[in-house]
Amino acid sequence: MKLRQFGFIAALLLAASVSGSGPMPPEGIALPEPVASVTVVDLDGLTDVDFGDTEAELTRRGILRTDVDACGPTLAGHAMVSPIFIDDRLVLLWAGDPARTPEGITAGTPIAEVRAAYPTVRELRAPQGTYRFDGLLARDGDRAYLFLHDGRTVQKIIAGYASWAHRLFVEGHGPC
Repeated sequence: MKLRQFGFIAALLLAASVSGSGPMPPEGIALPEPVASVTVVDLDGLTDVDFGDTEAELTRRGILRTDVDACGPTLAGHAMVSPIFIDDRLVLLWAGDPARTPEGITAGTPIAEVRAAYPTVRELRAPQGTYRFDGLLARDGDRAYLFLHDGRTVQKIIAGYASWAHRLFVEGHGPC
């Protein structure tokens, strides 16, 4: 390599290095999401939504929205949580990332952590030949979490009445 080529390459590297350094504009800096904005789904529901609430009650309180383009009603302030109603009562919440349980289980959590957090969890196997996820059912009285997983990590969390969570798993699942 000639000295002139070496000098040219060194100058290009220096220019690239200098142009990529320096302060970033404020609009280019990603701010972490505040911890308080993470939705916690527990066995009672959400902060402002309880299992057993009626569609009419949630609509009256301005929590249930039907004006958005979705496969069903949505909950104001809870974009990644889908309500499931049976006979006008909230029976399940279908939650995606970044929603979590009080124990910190969320989509992406290894199933070993689910088993540690819920020692009495029951394994549910998806039928052979289907493209459904296996499940882990963590029951507490008449309520339960159903953790759908790919064999390694949690993919979705469903919380609510245990009988409906189990029935959803057996009959097939989908938020719509």
